[in-house]
Amino acid sequence: MKKVIYSLYVDIPAEEHYGQSKIKYDTVKKATITVDAFKKHYSKLIQSKSDYAKQCDADFIMYEYDDQYKTFQKNFLKDFPVFTGYEVINFYKIHLLYELAKKYDEILYLDFDAVPLTNESFFEAWDLSKGICVYNNNNYIKKDLSVSQSIRSPSAKYFNCQAMLIETGHKPNNDVINTGIIGARKEDLYKLNFFSDFKETIDLMTKLKSDDSGLYPQNIIDMFRYDNETIFSYKKEINQVNIQWLDDQWHYFLDNQKFIPENTKIVHCICKDFDLVWRRYD
Repeated sequence: MKKVIYSLYVDIPAEEHYGQSKIKYDTVKKATITVDAFKKHYSKLIQSKSDYAKQCDADFIMYEYDDQYKTFQKNFLKDFPVFTGYEVINFYKIHLLYELAKKYDEILYLDFDAVPLTNESFFEAWDLSKGICVYNNNNYIKKDLSVSQSIRSPSAKYFNCQAMLIETGHKPNNDVINTGIIGARKEDLYKLNFFSDFKETIDLMTKLKSDDSGLYPQNIIDMFRYDNETIFSYKKEINQVNIQWLDDQWHYFLDNQKFIPENTKIVHCICKDFDLVWRRYD
């Protein structure tokens, strides 16, 4: 079995993280924390993933701002000029899944802020023949039509996917998938069929952003964006893809709790406090 672990880093200007979001939480100041942290910890974030790939007997590929990305970005923005830089790069990471599936049997994607804290092989711990491995943020959904949160919040993605499913005649139930860590084999990626009818999918999302049917109040519609995780969940539902839910050991969210449990395998440092991560890592 040919295995690969990959990650992705492109220095996106803080102004392009949230675009024209109307949500008060989506600020340039907030995005600047991410931009600065990635630059400061750049080398060690790469080295930690490279070292882990060796432990897993897998290839490691680090994708950055190169000609391949520039071509993807140029073509993507030509077709979809409303996308922010943040949205482009998050579709690019899914695109890379499919590119790597042409060569590798099993793939593990790690967001740049995800750090392995174990020598145990992901590929041995998870049988990818049973389905794609991702984490769900269902516990963070606020199923209240009065909610107003970030365009990247679980609630925003839940209602956006729900609206897409209803509009296309499917049951509204959906999971909020986090694509910060993805384990997959090519067979399941082909079944997910993420980029099939992609323009039609984006047109659907655009239509829902200006929906006047009365199904959702304006505060909900204001949270709708072009999010890769929303489409991932939508495709999972309509194509009936098998999913394995990662547990908190293999996808631990480090936010404001300032604590990493001893049994954590991979920490996803969404708070960008990498100094805390390195103390645990070392």
